[in-house]
Parts: sequence; structure tokens; C-alpha cells
Amino acid sequence: MKAAIYKGIKQMACEERPAPAVVDAGDAIIRVVRACVCGSDLWFFRDGRDADTQTGHEAIGVVESVGDDVTVAKPGDFVVVPFPFSCGVCPVCKAGFESSCPHGGYFGSDEGMGCQAETLRVPHANGTLVVVPGDAKSFSDELLADLLALSDVMPTGYHAAASAEVKPGDTAVVFGDGAVGLCGVLSAKIRGAKRIIAMSRHADRQALAREFGATDIIAERGDEAVAKVMEMTGGYGADAVLECVGSAQSNDTAMKVARAGATVGRVGLPHDVEADIPGLFYRNVGLKGGPAPVRHYDTEVDHLLDLVMKGEIHPGRVFTAEFTLDQIQEAYAAMDERRTIKSLLRVSEV
Repeated sequence: MKAAIYKGIKQMACEERPAPAVVDAGDAIIRVVRACVCGSDLWFFRDGRDADTQTGHEAIGVVESVGDDVTVAKPGDFVVVPFPFSCGVCPVCKAGFESSCPHGGYFGSDEGMGCQAETLRVPHANGTLVVVPGDAKSFSDELLADLLALSDVMPTGYHAAASAEVKPGDTAVVFGDGAVGLCGVLSAKIRGAKRIIAMSRHADRQALAREFGATDIIAERGDEAVAKVMEMTGGYGADAVLECVGSAQSNDTAMKVARAGATVGRVGLPHDVEADIPGLFYRNVGLKGGPAPVRHYDTEVDHLLDLVMKGEIHPGRVFTAEFTLDQIQEAYAAMDERRTIKSLLRVSEV
């Protein structure tokens, strides 16, 4: 099979690798139809990881075969593959935090389990896969893009909103104008926020943020951004804060603009982040969040899959460029250079 391979800093390649097969009774083998590049992939693209390893953690596709214990799906079913795989039966999974399952893990972190490939092995299929109803052969490219967003960025943006405890009538501030941040804007709207302030410096992303529900845009960073939010909120700060970047500056600013008693929902992979714990303590500001429990949000809380299938939300709008696996270097470079919000990979047809 063809697979995306990390070769070195800012170097990707499409190479032939052995196609995976069922190795455990709980496995499912998926023929990937669409995959994509994630903003978090850019961390290793820029800074390095083990060379000659497969990459990618977002995919949708068709079930090709399953192990004897798999009951959630059968060959021919169309599925969303969440970026975390999980057992689905332990206390952590039952509490709705499959992304922290002690028996699970993450696609793209182990060799042979990269989603940017023609074929993918899914362990713990019963606790991981999200089966999509309907005749997949009738799905439009737009719907396929929306479904692909359900593998990571839409539920991750929703996790930021849920962790920040966004409720009807709130003023929410969203840090990050990448795919996750934009989906955070959409999620804040789903949860009823009245005012949604998107932090963005880029015109194309500002436009999509407004399409998704942003009422205000702030381009400033650091202390200037703090001053702007305080001015817009009567000096009190935001009722809910969504941190969707992970950088030190983004986290620091997010914590400073939170109203006393508010919660910062953080889903950006943290890098060199420090927190003023005493300051947060005296302001009663909470920190909550982490890797998103994708399956939980897709199928249980607000049923994101249902919203997509009914055409009520279109998170696939974050894909602004399309590539093939053979063009994997350009797919990464386009995101790295901010020429696209998120790169979609057309792997095969339904």
C-alpha cells in the first residue's frame, strides 16, 4: 500500500509499505477513503521525530475485514476513525474520556498505524469506530469532508467548548484560527454562546470564523489582546475561554482574559506552557481539557454525527486544499506555510 512517511525535518514522502492485516480478534481493517494533515502534525514536521515512520491520525473509510470479536461494524460499513483508539469498556471510557483510555493509544504514534495511508488497522474496533448510516456511495465530497472533520478537529473544538463550559448567553473567546479553533467557534455557537470573539490575524480564517458564528475578531496578541478583551467585556473578562493552539503565549493570554469563576477549555497540544496557579486560585479560574474523546461527542453529547448527517453543520469547510498521497510533501508544506487552513488527502473513492 501507499503510505505517508516522515523522512526528516520538513521532509515527507509517499512510499510503499506492507498493508496491515488483522492480528487480534478486536481489530478492523479499513480502506481509507479520505485522510488529512493536522496542525499537530506540523510540530514533528518542523521539529523532528523518528525518521521513516508512518504518519497521520485522521481518517474515514470502508471496513474491509474484522476480527472474530468485532461487533460494532462489518465489512462494507462506512466509518469515521477517531484519532484515539480505546477499549470502550473500562471506567475511563464509560465516563466519556476514551482519549485517555489506559488500554488505548493514538493513531500516527506507532509504526504501521498511520492514517495517511491506503489501509489502516484499527485495534479495539468495538470501542473506537463510529459507523456512519446510509449509502456511502451517495455521499458528496462535501459530506465526506464534514465526516472527516469528525475524526478529530470538530470534536476537538467541541471538547474545548465543553471543557470551558460554554452555555447559552455566554461571551466566549476562542484562541486559534486553525481548523480546531474554527471548529471551536462553531462549537461555541452550537452550545448557545451569544458573543463569540475569535482571535485571528488572517483574513481567510476570519471570514470562515464569522461564517461559523464569530461575532467579533481580535487580531492583537499578548497584553494588547488582553486589553482588547477586557475593553469588550466591561473589564471582567470572558465567561468561557477556548484555547486551541497550545503555545505558551496562547495559554498565558487565555488564562488572563478569563472572567473570575470562568474555565479555560484547553485542547491545544501544550508546548512550554506555565500557569500562574496562585493567580488562578484567587480568581477561581479553572483549567480543563486535553485530548478529545471523539467517539463520545460524535455519538453521545450533542451527537455531532447527527448534526453533520442532517446538514446542520459543515465543519468540512476547514479543508481549503486537496491533495493525493503522492503529493504528501506539498500537503504538509501548504499548511506549514499557511497557504491552506487544513489539507485534505483524497486517498480512494467510496
